Amino acid sequence: MVNEISNESREDFFSERYYRFLRDLPPLKNLPDETEVIYPYADETVQKMIHSFFDKYFRDNNPRIFLIGINPGRFGGGVTGLAFTDPVYLEESCGIANPFPKTHELSSRFIYEMIESYGGADLFYSHVFLTAFSPLGFTWKGKNRNYYDTPGLWNTLKPWILETFRQQLALGADRNTAFCLGQGKNYRILQELNREHHFFKEIRPLPHPRWIMQYRLKRKEEFLTLYREEINKARGGR
Repeated sequence: MVNEISNESREDFFSERYYRFLRDLPPLKNLPDETEVIYPYADETVQKMIHSFFDKYFRDNNPRIFLIGINPGRFGGGVTGLAFTDPVYLEESCGIANPFPKTHELSSRFIYEMIESYGGADLFYSHVFLTAFSPLGFTWKGKNRNYYDTPGLWNTLKPWILETFRQQLALGADRNTAFCLGQGKNYRILQELNREHHFFKEIRPLPHPRWIMQYRLKRKEEFLTLYREEINKARGGR
């Protein structure tokens, strides 16, 4: 029984390891090209929310298929501290009440429609882990910025991103197949680094949720099906 597990063994679960990973991420400073870092993890409320989330869905040591985004944005993970999870879906789909302003984030809307079509959060998160190549997000003049948007930023961040990504994988990744959310530059970078560092046996691209919602909304059902089918293929019948 879960409630009979000692506190000592509980700390070995994926949930506790990943919670500590996020909680202990150092805030990045002095980034080039007027780049500011999004750093929600110093906030005690964020710490409480992410701890509740991980404790609910990841209190085990089963490997997860990683779905890898670019980096958190201002209105999803930049608020809640959880990848592709805005305050609305954290409460409505995950059942975790929170005091954050109830604003939607476009990528989160697609992801949680996909999660619902997959069978709900309990089933989805028992197989899959949502994350980002860079665990911290960035802004420029109040707008979202990607880690690769300027050569100076990427060159500065690359050693740190590689180190934190290795740490993420060691916490509980299925090292066979991972998915890159986005078929552009993030995928090209991940593929190049995967050939060099052997993170996974393979990385498959999926269309980015924001691109789907902004530019291919009429085909949304097609992409929901694609996500489900690709994840199930990666599971290999498990």
